[in-house]
Amino acid sequence: MEKVLGLKCRECGRKYEKEPLHVCEFCFGPLEVDYNYEAIQKSISRRSIERGPTSLWRYADLLPIDGEPTDGLNSGFTPLVRAKNLEDALGVKELYIKDDTVCHPTLSFKDRVVAVALSKAKEFNFDTVSCASTGNLAHSVSAQAAIANLKCFIFIPADLEESKIIASLVYAPKVVGILGTYDDVNRLCSEIAGVYPWAFVNINIRPFYAEGSKTLAFEIVEQLGWEAPDHIIAPAAGGSLVTKIGKALKEFHMLGLIDKLNTKIHIAQAEGCGPIVTTLKENGDFVKPVRKPTTIAKSLAIGNPADGIYAVDTVRKSGGFGGHATDEEIVEAMKLLAATEGVFAETAGGVTLAVTKKLIESGHIGREDRIVISITGNGLKTVEALDGKVEEPRIIQPQLNAFKKLMSKVE
Repeated sequence: MEKVLGLKCRECGRKYEKEPLHVCEFCFGPLEVDYNYEAIQKSISRRSIERGPTSLWRYADLLPIDGEPTDGLNSGFTPLVRAKNLEDALGVKELYIKDDTVCHPTLSFKDRVVAVALSKAKEFNFDTVSCASTGNLAHSVSAQAAIANLKCFIFIPADLEESKIIASLVYAPKVVGILGTYDDVNRLCSEIAGVYPWAFVNINIRPFYAEGSKTLAFEIVEQLGWEAPDHIIAPAAGGSLVTKIGKALKEFHMLGLIDKLNTKIHIAQAEGCGPIVTTLKENGDFVKPVRKPTTIAKSLAIGNPADGIYAVDTVRKSGGFGGHATDEEIVEAMKLLAATEGVFAETAGGVTLAVTKKLIESGHIGREDRIVISITGNGLKTVEALDGKVEEPRIIQPQLNAFKKLMSKVE
């Protein structure tokens, strides 16, 4: 029995074959993978997972590929770190960092989704991969396409941080900068995907690609001794990560891999582009797009999130909430995380920690609860955000007296 039956519409439930599709042709709802959980139940167990590779592919039974994985073999299974210094700083009992800033090939959680997308693209016999990106996805697609010997086109907003552009160019893809916002880039890519026979990982391959995000939650549960935490806080751009965290926890519970499912999922966004959180705060029924995102957290600056309303639904059903972070709060949280736990997060990590702090202070997260913060990308990707925000080095002559003089001022 096959573990993947095909695709199905999230809205009307219409079924589709396993094809590079992402939108229902009848109601225009998004498509998602339709699993045969009866077949999966017969093959998966805690022991079978623990015997698997030390990568995201240890969860292959719950990922949408038909054969053996071909790409992203070194992605996933990142550290879950007990953050005792940060616990003291925030005044909580038990806090963990799911640290996706390390171990991944391009140092962000996007290596998870791209591993699945490229493996699926090969199953569909594509020879060219592409994406619309605010940075991290571009890096991952570029790097993994190079390993996979696939042709690669990357589309980004032209005003992206220079460090993020270079971090894609080094892998020798064709990079195209678009004069506009991410939403402008994404619209153009949707048009291009209708003309060119390419695998756009976050468009026509999106239903398969998005499933890779589940592995972050799978790992958290396994690393906590097969127990789900009380809270998971994650950043949101398009909203897919939050929805897949919710899906992953439900799958593990349904398959008997965890006994209890009572995790509250919280969402973190920047104040200058936080339409999903705004919907939560206003108890709205739809996500109103942000036309001109203005935030240093450019990796989260998606004004019209594709999975926005589904992220809202996931958070509400879990009993979670959300919060916004200002640019100043983002920078301060980045510095706090680095100074307490030695983790240099990109701006999205600053958003997540800043919002976590607010949710603790507001009582949405209990101080005695088990808390997991998802840090999704490395700070070396967004060093520009800290320009003028950290202490300058002290310059002296190469003489002991000069150092002693400096020390007298420091002390």
